[in-house]
Amino acid sequence: MRSPHDRRPLISAVLPCYNEADVLDRTHVRLTSVLSRLLSYDHEIVYVDDGSTDGTWETMSRLAERSPSVRAVKLSRNFGHQAACLAGLRTAAGDAVVLIDADLQDPPELIPEMAALWREGWSVVSARRRSRDGETAFKKASAYAFYRLLSAVSEHDPALDTGDFRLLDRRVVALLTASPDKNLYLRGRISAYGLPEAHLSYDRDARQAGSTKYTLRKMVALARSGLLTGSAAPLRLTTWLGAAALAGGLAAAAVRRDPRVLARSGAFGAQALALGLVGEYLHAVLRQVQDRPDYVVERTLGGSAPPAAVLPGHPLGDPGTAKRAANGGAAL
Repeated sequence: MRSPHDRRPLISAVLPCYNEADVLDRTHVRLTSVLSRLLSYDHEIVYVDDGSTDGTWETMSRLAERSPSVRAVKLSRNFGHQAACLAGLRTAAGDAVVLIDADLQDPPELIPEMAALWREGWSVVSARRRSRDGETAFKKASAYAFYRLLSAVSEHDPALDTGDFRLLDRRVVALLTASPDKNLYLRGRISAYGLPEAHLSYDRDARQAGSTKYTLRKMVALARSGLLTGSAAPLRLTTWLGAAALAGGLAAAAVRRDPRVLARSGAFGAQALALGLVGEYLHAVLRQVQDRPDYVVERTLGGSAPPAAVLPGHPLGDPGTAKRAANGGAAL
C-alpha cells in the first residue's frame, strides 16, 4: 500500500452544466475514457448543476451513484456559468483542476497534453480556439472583437481567443476561490495573477446536442464583467467624453452655426454615457458591499477523492484564507 507521500497526483475535471441532459451521458463516456488512460494520475469528475430545468440533475445523480470518482453539486437556482465554475473549483480536490464545458465543444482529449505541460511546471494551461465550428458569424465576430478590445484597455495581458477551458494548478485554484471579488470573470482573474501560462491551440467543435445556453444577454453581461474588472479605462472614458463635448461646443460656437443646439446635444450625449459608465461601476461596488454568496448549494452527492496536499506557501495554508474561501458559497 502506498503511503500518502507516494500518492499519484489527482486531476479534477469540473463541468458546469445548465440543461445538458441530452449530451451529459456522451460527455461522461468521452471524459471518463480520457481520464482512465492517464495511468500516472488519479482523477475525479465534478458536475455542477446550475439550476437546470430538464433532467440534468437526475443524470448527474445517477453518474455519481455509479462511480465513486464522480461528485454532483446542485445549485439552488441558475447563478450563471462563472458562479457554477467557481462552485466546482471550490468542490474539486485535485492537485490540478481542468475547467471544461459539458457540451463537448471543448474536446476532453486535450487533457493529457494539458497534464503533461502542468508536470513541466506551467501553473496554467489554456486552450486557445483556432476555429469555432457551428457558431454564428455574429458570435465569432463579436468574440474576436471583445478579446482584442479587452486586451487594448486591460491593465494586464489577457489570453486571446481563450475561454474557460483550461487546466489550473492547485495554487491558482486557491487564489481564485479565496478571492472576495463578486464580479465574476475567472479568466480575467487568472491572467491578472501573471503566473506561468502555456497555450494549446484547438478547433472548437459544434455542440453535440441541444442549443447554446449563452444568450446575447449573458454574453453582454460576461463582457461587461470582463471590462469592469480588468480595466479602469471605461471609467476614464467619462473624462475623455467631457473633454470632447467641451471641444465640440467651442468649435460650434466658433463657426456660429446654431452653436446652442449642437453644443447642447453633444454635451447631453456625453453626460448620459458618462453617467451610465459610472453607474456600472457603482453597481459593481454595491454587489461587493452587499457581500452576498456567489451561489447557494442545495445538495451534493458522491465523491471519495482525497483532499489535495497543502504545499508550503500555499494560500490555503492560512486558516483564515481557507475559511474565507469556504464562505464564498452558502449551503442550504
